[in-house]
Amino acid sequence: MALDPTIIVLFGGAGDLVWRKLIPSLFDLQLAGRMPRRFAILAVDRLPFRDDDLHARFLGGVKQFARNQEVRNTDWDAFARRVTYLQGDFKDPATYAKLEARCAQMDAAWKVKAARIFHLATPPAMVRVIPKRLADAGLNRNRARDRIVVEKPLGHDLDSAREMNRTLRQSFDESQIFRIDHYLGKETVQNILAFRFANPLFEPIWNRRYVDCVTITVAEEVGVGHRGNYYERAGALRDMAQNHLMQLLCLVAMEPMVSFDADEIRNKKVDVLHALRPIAPTGIEQFAVRGQYGRGKLHGKSVRAYRQEDDVSPHSTTETFAALKLFVDNWRWQGVPFYLRTGKRLPRQLSEVIIQFRTVPHRSFPAESSRDWHPSRLVLSIQPEEGIVMSFQAKYPGPKMLLRPVEMRFTYQEGFAIPTPDAYETLLWDVMNNDATLFMRADQIEAAWQVLMPVLEAWADSTPRGFPNYAAGTWGPKAADDLLARAGHAWRAGA
Repeated sequence: MALDPTIIVLFGGAGDLVWRKLIPSLFDLQLAGRMPRRFAILAVDRLPFRDDDLHARFLGGVKQFARNQEVRNTDWDAFARRVTYLQGDFKDPATYAKLEARCAQMDAAWKVKAARIFHLATPPAMVRVIPKRLADAGLNRNRARDRIVVEKPLGHDLDSAREMNRTLRQSFDESQIFRIDHYLGKETVQNILAFRFANPLFEPIWNRRYVDCVTITVAEEVGVGHRGNYYERAGALRDMAQNHLMQLLCLVAMEPMVSFDADEIRNKKVDVLHALRPIAPTGIEQFAVRGQYGRGKLHGKSVRAYRQEDDVSPHSTTETFAALKLFVDNWRWQGVPFYLRTGKRLPRQLSEVIIQFRTVPHRSFPAESSRDWHPSRLVLSIQPEEGIVMSFQAKYPGPKMLLRPVEMRFTYQEGFAIPTPDAYETLLWDVMNNDATLFMRADQIEAAWQVLMPVLEAWADSTPRGFPNYAAGTWGPKAADDLLARAGHAWRAGA
């Protein structure tokens, strides 16, 4: 599909996100032949850079982070010719006058009005500034061609999310706003829709009659690294649960869509968030668990506690682990618990969704034949290996009736034998194609915050006891296991 001529403006062009993610992804799209025939990339930032110096910096990022790290000079030169730099203060109207003039020059050279994408790879506070300055310069007027891309965090709480959405909509129409959650660009996340709605085998059993519970895990090995200042203000619930985990829950729980129209799919996701049972301010501990990592070992190496990390208070009460028990109150899911967890300094990086099915109503096999009985389950693996695993019972070879759990496994690497694109490749291409299917709408963000606000407020009003309450290299505090055990459930062993 041929894309319209496009000008991509990267605010924060000298920053880490552009260097580590955006430029490598755009370069990979160029190598794959998926960029517009006519495009330009304009990096905007306050630091003084010559174009040649900027190209050298970006080349280092491509060699380190692009999928195609064997960079041929001819490929890079063809890409770098499209990349220029504009020095300017984000708050200064003169910056936007120069930006408008640059865009007009390109339109004149191409003899066509190009689509213009303004990507805010900037601190969150700039959302209050850049959209208004763009509007003042007339860079928002064409709803079909002018688009703005906003990175997380998408608010700090419900009030700030509403303020952010109001600010954006004062300058851009909702159809022009693309709020990125990079998790939605991952192949296996998107494949949840294909798996559910393109295969008649699974959708009929995707409900409370057959599903016992759903667990969603996004685990990280890393600590906070150089993000101590940010993480102290955020914590695990804000950093991961409000966006990544909620997005996965919506894809698993949503009703079938009538079409693949962007708003139709997003409407179904919002329906799920509106159906989530409100968490009462009292008894929060029955539905939410928080934790903070202490000293421990990962892969045989000692790692320090969260309170010893750079830019973290030695008395910090910020959670680095969060687990939730949620219910979707509708006909499909009534009574089925959805368990969500995320944390730092866990044993391994892991993102997965597990659909655990109900056990058979009557076990007619001899007791000795089913000592290793496990409920059938479906594992949707997102990281590190993208794939789908179905676990079920089968007879062990031999004269006796002995049952053992076995697996049917699909992986993207084996199934298609081609590398999967980085999530940002998918999302950036969608922005250029003006397809908002994988991007969050304002009402979706606000609905997700509304679900979590009782937990955030309760945690803010009470000091956590016993922090740190899990050692680095373990799967979190015991209370997270108890959250499931009370209903006879458990997290997947070893995960």
